[in-house]
Amino acid sequence: MPSDLLQRPGPAAPAVPRTAPRRCTRVFALAEARWAAAALALFLLALTLQLTGAPAWAWGPLYTATYVTGGWEPAWAGLTALREKTLDVDLLMIVAAIGAASIGQVMDGALLIVIFATSGALEALATARTEDAVRGLLDLAPTTATRLADDGSEATVPTEDLMVGDTVLVRPGERIGADGRVLAGESEVDQATITGEPLPVAKETGDEVFAGTLNGTGALRIKVGRDASDSVIARIVAMVEEASETKAPTQLFIEKVEQRYSLGMVFTTVAVFLVPLAFGATLTGSLLRAMTFMIVASPCAVVLATMPPLLSAIANAGRHGVLVKSAVVMERLGRVDAVALDKTGTLTEGTPRVTDIRPLTGSGLDEDTLLALAAAAEHPSQHPLARAVVEAARSRGPALADTRDFSSAPGVGVTATVDGHAVAVGAPARLLDDSHHTGSSRAAEIAAELEDGGRTAVLVLRDGSPVGVVGIADRLRADAAAAVTALTTLTGSTPMLVTGDNPRAAAHLAAEVGITGDAVHAGLLPQDKVEAVRRLEARGRKVLVIGDGVNDAPALAAAHTGFAMGRAGSDLALETADAVIVRDELATVPTVVSLSRAARRLVVQNLVIAGLFISVLVIWDLVGHLPLPLGVLGHEGSTVVVGLNGLRLLRDAAWNRAAQDAR
Repeated sequence: MPSDLLQRPGPAAPAVPRTAPRRCTRVFALAEARWAAAALALFLLALTLQLTGAPAWAWGPLYTATYVTGGWEPAWAGLTALREKTLDVDLLMIVAAIGAASIGQVMDGALLIVIFATSGALEALATARTEDAVRGLLDLAPTTATRLADDGSEATVPTEDLMVGDTVLVRPGERIGADGRVLAGESEVDQATITGEPLPVAKETGDEVFAGTLNGTGALRIKVGRDASDSVIARIVAMVEEASETKAPTQLFIEKVEQRYSLGMVFTTVAVFLVPLAFGATLTGSLLRAMTFMIVASPCAVVLATMPPLLSAIANAGRHGVLVKSAVVMERLGRVDAVALDKTGTLTEGTPRVTDIRPLTGSGLDEDTLLALAAAAEHPSQHPLARAVVEAARSRGPALADTRDFSSAPGVGVTATVDGHAVAVGAPARLLDDSHHTGSSRAAEIAAELEDGGRTAVLVLRDGSPVGVVGIADRLRADAAAAVTALTTLTGSTPMLVTGDNPRAAAHLAAEVGITGDAVHAGLLPQDKVEAVRRLEARGRKVLVIGDGVNDAPALAAAHTGFAMGRAGSDLALETADAVIVRDELATVPTVVSLSRAARRLVVQNLVIAGLFISVLVIWDLVGHLPLPLGVLGHEGSTVVVGLNGLRLLRDAAWNRAAQDAR
């Protein structure tokens, strides 16, 4: 591999939007819109000729063409549904239009076709724009990558052809094509689209990188660690696409009712036609009234009432870093009235950090030298606490001293020779058992003090004598306390902390975020977490569980709704959870709950609007005389109003309002 590939200076990275690019489907890219436009043009031309006194042979074929261009798609869809023994409302509209034409109301039937086709085009556009808002999150990973062969030659290949173990070259300003680890090179990578980090992150050999993130000014050689189908972006794609294919319980209920309703409407339409005839009404008047009834009683607006608000809420949440896997989940979230939170990796960042450095009096060490001594001994270790000590030492001082004779004992600690001294670093309870030095009692006091404060104490021995204690703790997320407060306000009860950590550490952290008393449950095994959730649900509560680890997956599955932390969450937790917090921003959880409640309110609004329109128009037609064009306008107008009302949740203002309501 030629070294100049990694040393070659490149231009500064081009300005690339830090948010996911937005797609915008063009109106006439949709077949429904093109057919509706053709039907409208033909109708207007035919109507103009008819109103100006042109002969029927001039405008008649134009009306026929209007019926064909505007009605063939819904007619075909209705016939297809009929073959599957399902009665589609689209077919009823076409039958009504043909019925109107059969009694001489050719213009009225054509108007119905045009309005129905236009309504269908608007629905298709609304659905496409909703999908745009969701899919815009996914246009992140590049389509090609530069793969390096063993002899150093380059080949541009589609990213889906990359295999685990392949080596790819990412030049300055390019997007990374696969999840993997850096083999060589240094750069800064903007990974805000994946992790939400506000600033580019320095990357060097051994660091993990993600597909779709933007490389800075350095070149990186990366070893592919996951297949394209298993990358973070691919998992996001699968989750979001699944959301568009699922239907909420309300929607499924409406679809069941729709079939019975449509059959009932057909029988009622026949009755509306035959009963007046039996009492001497004219054939034309009875048929016109029956056709009008069929149109205004159709449940189009009722059917459309549910999904647009829920899918719009899903899209809006996705733009703000929360991927809700289905409309079912989005609807359920609005009913949540209890919350259970994991500790490590959820309320905390999940990365241990040095918080205290306490050299013992008489050791001759200050904070920096004590930390450097401990870090030198810990340097070869892969234990998370060891890495925390090493990172803290590197951030404070020069290079670490050379280490020899390193050994590690699980549950005890490490030993090594540093600058000729025998150094041991590990658990105070284990190391102090073997130490009879006069400083042991003071070291034990410091360790107990740190542990009472929720930190993990690490004792440092030099030549068998205690020289200091280092305190390590997982840092609380900046928005944890605010999220707990907001969830308490939304649900009316304090969230419950469920953790496998020790009771002292759990109680200390819980107090920091406002969780106290009986709401703190520590030392739990995975099955214990499930039991805690089930106890709440047995009391009729709808529990939301938020976690990140494999040990949280059973509770996530058992809960009414489960949220996984996306950045550090285990694969099992991500798969089990109903939603994923991609950027690990806890504050988004109460906002999404509030957004779900707003979606549920819109569903109710839509059902009321649809029911009101249908009731008024049906009563008008049965009691009085509802003109067919007015019935068409009322029916299709209610459908459009319901659809557009549901799309209100696509706006950023809806997210901001939900965030405000959650405070």
